[in-house]
Amino acid sequence: MFNGKNILITGGTGSFGKKYVAHILRDYSPGKVIIFSRDELKQFEMQQVFDAPCMRYFIGDVRDGPRLLQAMEGVDYVIHAAALKQVPAAEYNPFEAVKTNIHGAQNVIEAALAHQVERVIALSTDKAANPVNLYGATKLASDKLFVAANNMVGSRRTRFAAVRYGNVVGSRGSVVPFFQRLIAAGATELPITHVEMTRFMITLDQGVQFVLTNFARMQGGEIFVPKIPSMKVTELASAMAPGLPHRIVGIRPGEKLHEVMCPGDDSHLTLEFADHFVIKPTISFGFDCDFTTNAVGERGVPVGEGFVYDSGTNSEWLSHEAFLAMVASA
Repeated sequence: MFNGKNILITGGTGSFGKKYVAHILRDYSPGKVIIFSRDELKQFEMQQVFDAPCMRYFIGDVRDGPRLLQAMEGVDYVIHAAALKQVPAAEYNPFEAVKTNIHGAQNVIEAALAHQVERVIALSTDKAANPVNLYGATKLASDKLFVAANNMVGSRRTRFAAVRYGNVVGSRGSVVPFFQRLIAAGATELPITHVEMTRFMITLDQGVQFVLTNFARMQGGEIFVPKIPSMKVTELASAMAPGLPHRIVGIRPGEKLHEVMCPGDDSHLTLEFADHFVIKPTISFGFDCDFTTNAVGERGVPVGEGFVYDSGTNSEWLSHEAFLAMVASA
């Protein structure tokens, strides 16, 4: 479905954007792939790797609505990956996170509507479910904006959805490269925030493929959540450095003990499919949609009342061997 299409990725020089471009160039023949981001050095470095004739590099910030409007002309699909993602940085610079994660989201929506972009998927985060930190709160607001944007489409073809997943193994800022640096530097112990802490685990390849698949599945207004395994952070550390002691340092400000991707308060809206969940919108739109059957014919069933998709109570857990295989693939 991407052959001959023009695709724009906000925040496209990040881990997701680079992996997504690798997939798109390998498996499809797009018309244009537009990288929209604000860091000229990262764009220059990315151009050295991805220099296919279809590639375009636009310097711009999602806070700048007119620049987004200019970049989105003729675009068919948008992936909104730009965000301020570091929890402590957002706590310390709250309104900067608001300007990028909320105002920027609205700018993407308005530009997509103005140019009648066909489909838009915004990348969400587990931290948007029952948020306890500012980053999560801004991403929840962003999710709500993208879902409600389907109410603004009128007769346009444009549809909006979001994808929510957990810790990406090997991505910038994740615990895996942090531990790898400590181990390589000869650390005599690894810092652990809490002995019971758990996290969902997904590879970048899996995350990219999930987004690609949901462009075909989406009807507009869904929040897609993949079924992925969990792991205790202590087990993760032991897998990476067997025998190395752990030092408990305490939970950081704004950090959760367990990740939640489908909160209990949304159980009446949540549908379970074979390999993913869908959280339906709380509002109705100006177009008819039966979310129990998606656009490719897959069928979902409602979950039970009070259902929570939580990394601490997940039914699927990673072994040391499976986790190390994920790290190797990343």
